[in-house]
Amino acid sequence: MEKGRTFETVVGLFVLIVAVFFFCYVYQKSGWVKSDGIVLTAHFDRADGLTEGTDVKISGVRVGKVLSTSVDPDNFMGVVKFYVSSKIKLPKDSSASVLSDGLFGGKYLAVIPGGEDENLKDGDSIENATSAVNIESLISSFLFSKDKDKENKKD
Repeated sequence: MEKGRTFETVVGLFVLIVAVFFFCYVYQKSGWVKSDGIVLTAHFDRADGLTEGTDVKISGVRVGKVLSTSVDPDNFMGVVKFYVSSKIKLPKDSSASVLSDGLFGGKYLAVIPGGEDENLKDGDSIENATSAVNIESLISSFLFSKDKDKENKKD
């Protein structure tokens, strides 16, 4: 084998190894894989803005990710399946809310720990879930209520 071919082979193997390590790093950090934690479920009237990979936060700190969203065919509620780090021990009476990151920011799932002694286990459901506030509905109802006030004053 020529000296030039050996060098090309070694460089090619090095590039391949670096590419594999880079892919593994991105795969792990992207949230495609559930890290160590417990999987929980919450049911919402409206789960607007929550998608696979959305952050789950406690006190504004990311502690997990949303795994999936679906619709319960029996009651038409949004079902959000998510995981929380196993380091976090959530009481059974914890609650979940869909919140916005600022006025124009994205949504995230906020978990508010309760005070009960018994903790949630893998596969449990959070019973107290507050749905997302629809900003568009609030603005339109505010605008239309102003129009109705003007009509009432004319009468």
